[in-house]
Amino acid sequence: MSVALRAQLFFFLISLSSRTGLTRYIEDNDASDGLYSLLSLAQKREAEDFIFRRPLRCLDMLATEGYFTFVASRPQLACAAFIIADASEVISLELSDVSIDCSAGDFIKIFDGWVLKGEKFPSSHDHPLPPHERYTDYCSSTTPGVTSRSSQNVAMIFFRIHSPDSGFTLAVKKMHNPFPCNIMSQSPEGSFTMVIPHQRRNCSFSIIYPVEIRLTDLSLGEAKSNEISPLRQMWSGCSGSGDFVELLGGNGVDTSKMLPVADLCFSVSGLAQMKIGCDNSVVRLVSSGNYINRVSFQYRLLDQNELPKARENSLDNFCTVE
Repeated sequence: MSVALRAQLFFFLISLSSRTGLTRYIEDNDASDGLYSLLSLAQKREAEDFIFRRPLRCLDMLATEGYFTFVASRPQLACAAFIIADASEVISLELSDVSIDCSAGDFIKIFDGWVLKGEKFPSSHDHPLPPHERYTDYCSSTTPGVTSRSSQNVAMIFFRIHSPDSGFTLAVKKMHNPFPCNIMSQSPEGSFTMVIPHQRRNCSFSIIYPVEIRLTDLSLGEAKSNEISPLRQMWSGCSGSGDFVELLGGNGVDTSKMLPVADLCFSVSGLAQMKIGCDNSVVRLVSSGNYINRVSFQYRLLDQNELPKARENSLDNFCTVE
């Protein structure tokens, strides 16, 4: 991911976190210098055996494998690091050299996904684990080293440390995922194919930009037609189907709280497209487990003149679709 895209993604995360203590941390602790360093850091490998190392910040975003060490210079009470990998990867996290005081209220928790403004990605409806099993708590662990592996291409770590000079090291590694499910896109444009092979599950591809989505191929259990229509004409037919694709739009990350735009419960061969003028645009594939379901699509960032204009302070008005 380029520095410019990392910057855009990071500021999106900050905007979603605007009601949390994380943003107050930035405002109250003069973290602008650290944030500038984060966004300007290229983080490129110089050789195959190069091991990337750098300090971890209280509010951070990691898109590179390596070792990241946090050492508190003063009490840090609301910290988080967002980790993202390529769409076809999952993330392995390991804690080492931990020196915190759990009895004094310090903690380090790893989360399988992202949490923003109280919303989780993937949503509880789409993740294979119940919410409480998605957390790995260092202070509750009985083993000296804590490891965690994400179910998708994003993960995060929360931590609170009271005493100066206390801290830990976080090792980030990425591993190939043959059947990616619940992906957070790093880019506002590209193409992707989601496949669910005989599994009863839901998979979402989340693009945190207003985009035009073009479905280029859709293979479901049964083929009935070859047309796409807006939600108001199609929803009643597909909502009861066990195998379908839906397009969602919204300004958060929890797909269960987003606006349904359109859905398809039949196979499509050819181009079907729709513009979604929201901060987050999602392609969601729902599978009954009876078939091998597949959806292929392309997406691009909407031009400035294509973006909807807000008429009122209402999601329905400024998160517009065409």
